[in-house]
Amino acid sequence: MKRNLYIVGLILLIFFVISFLTNIIGPLVPDLINDFQISQTLAGFLIFAFFIAYGVMSIPSGMLVEKYGEKKVMVAAFFISFLGAFLFVLKPSYFVYTISLFMIGSGMAMLQVAIHPLLRVAGGEAEFAFNSVLGQMFFGLASFLSPLVYSYFVLNLAKEGANNSFILDFMSGLIPADLPWISLYWVFAVVSLIMVAIISLTRFPSVKLKEDEKVGAIATHLELLKKPMVILYFLGIFCYVGSEQGVANWISKFLSTYHDVDPQTQGAKVVSLFWGLMTAGTLLGLVLLKFLDSRKVLIGFTATAMICLAAGLWGTKPIALIAFPLIGFFASVMWSVIVSLALNSVSTHHGSFSGILVTGIAGGAVVSFLVGWLGDLVGLKIGMLFLFLTLGYILSIGFWSKPLINNQTIGSKKQEPQVAN
Repeated sequence: MKRNLYIVGLILLIFFVISFLTNIIGPLVPDLINDFQISQTLAGFLIFAFFIAYGVMSIPSGMLVEKYGEKKVMVAAFFISFLGAFLFVLKPSYFVYTISLFMIGSGMAMLQVAIHPLLRVAGGEAEFAFNSVLGQMFFGLASFLSPLVYSYFVLNLAKEGANNSFILDFMSGLIPADLPWISLYWVFAVVSLIMVAIISLTRFPSVKLKEDEKVGAIATHLELLKKPMVILYFLGIFCYVGSEQGVANWISKFLSTYHDVDPQTQGAKVVSLFWGLMTAGTLLGLVLLKFLDSRKVLIGFTATAMICLAAGLWGTKPIALIAFPLIGFFASVMWSVIVSLALNSVSTHHGSFSGILVTGIAGGAVVSFLVGWLGDLVGLKIGMLFLFLTLGYILSIGFWSKPLINNQTIGSKKQEPQVAN
């Protein structure tokens, strides 16, 4: 089938939008705590509401894609996201925000499931790996930019009578003066609605799922869940997303609490740099995986990330401002290596196994909540020590994983898949 560059470009745009909506929560945490007068535990519950949607929606979304097709699911996903954002800007309160985040998270989970098979068909199988990495780069770019957009709106909307921009003047009439960060959710609502229109008007290619891409019946999932190895890799994804979000969502609050860093300026920039370095780390990881066994890369990057976490938590302000973003750099390879090790450890039911792995994104909900809860009990610095447990588990994967086939490196012989035990 001929490649459809328009669809590939649309999917890259969707990667960008997913990331922009997903990873803005971290920079907002200090504002949420101050403006809603809530504890760190309740702030963590907001993050929980967003990421638990992945745990609830990932497998059902795969079933919806098989029944109704990618286009209908993607339109529904962005419309749900629009409703969630619009609901919040109409009634900005903690309770409504919780519902809003769950709705937006559900939409993002539906999109994640729908776009990967579509990318394979539209971009061509031979270019699938390249396009997937390109998608992750767009994902990282949006994560880098979203905290900067947050800073722009918050700082400029706070300047009374100083707005020369039509957008700022228009936005200032829509939001409460004491909650300028809500402007982001007007942006999210508009962007989601625009994406509904674009996707509705787009003609999509027919996608025939490969056997290893199909979600499978509930019985297949139950069969897989009886295997200890499946649970172990599920926990790997759970711990990775928990570590990633546990750092990204609490960096700004930590720096504000212990180093008097302004969360709306320098704090947001540190979070932005965290995601920017994660994108850069992905490129280095791609090179290293051509020369080294993926398990060795995972061990080296994870161990270094743990050193950076220790430096960020116990170091001086200058050290913390460098160490926290570097965690993003060394976390960059974890997702792809864990997923590849997992899928290379089974010979069948890859689609169902992928659905189980994606459900592990719920780790972002649980770990972020636990960090906030522990932060209220014993202080945020001690609460963030919990991340050493999740990173420690990821480190262990490099030692106990035994894939049926290893990653291909330069100079190594082509391997034939082994028979699963």
